[in-house]
Amino acid sequence: MIAMIGKFRSRHDRVLLLIVFWLLLALLGPLCSSHDPGAIGSQPVFSAPSAAHLLGTDYLGRDTLGRLLNGIRHTVLLCFASTLVSCSVGTFLGIAAVTARPWVEALTGRLADGFLSIPSLLFALLVIAVFGTSTTALIVTMGVIYTPGAYRTSRALAQRIARLDFVTVARARGESTPYIILQEILPNMTGPMITDVGLRFIYAVLLLSNLSFLGIGVQPPEVDLGSMVRENMLGMAYGSPAMIVPVVVIGVLTVGINLALDSSSGRR
Repeated sequence: MIAMIGKFRSRHDRVLLLIVFWLLLALLGPLCSSHDPGAIGSQPVFSAPSAAHLLGTDYLGRDTLGRLLNGIRHTVLLCFASTLVSCSVGTFLGIAAVTARPWVEALTGRLADGFLSIPSLLFALLVIAVFGTSTTALIVTMGVIYTPGAYRTSRALAQRIARLDFVTVARARGESTPYIILQEILPNMTGPMITDVGLRFIYAVLLLSNLSFLGIGVQPPEVDLGSMVRENMLGMAYGSPAMIVPVVVIGVLTVGINLALDSSSGRR
């Protein structure tokens, strides 16, 4: 069992490092800018990069770099929080479905299938229309959307691990169900679930960016990467960094983690 855990850990370190990097950038990045991301300056709109404004200005003459760092903070933290919600709840339900009575698995399976049949963007639009666009509503909405996928992944992993010899031996020793879950099943799900966390995080980034681009995600005066693209669309005609850089950051964030996931899953 220890060797199994060590193999999973070494294969998924790259994904963890990338997630930690983006989290640190989200937490510390805004402190590196000397400009207030919401302050309207005297510079012309969509100005070119300069010593005072390294990425130029946006459609209101605000510093693009300060807005970008603030947008990364909101995008990464909101999506990471929703990913923790979905993966934590999904993992708990998946293990419960395997270790509890059969009717629990039947009930959770039907609920998961029902939620998976609803398009994620449509479900988000319906929930936000009812509960508004607060930070809590966005986190809970994205968490609920991606919980069924995490549930199905964790249930499949738990079913495979529950049939292994060391779990059978633990049951034969008379170990309790909580002991088997916490000491035998859950530690051996760590590696694959890290991969699942990376996938849910990518999905959440794309969904939040879509919602903000439609104007129903993060609301002014706050900003995220999707809303930066939407509000600076006129800058496309000028080749403004205020329009281009958020798109590039979304691509680097999602594609980078996706490549790390492919690399870790391809290693043996």
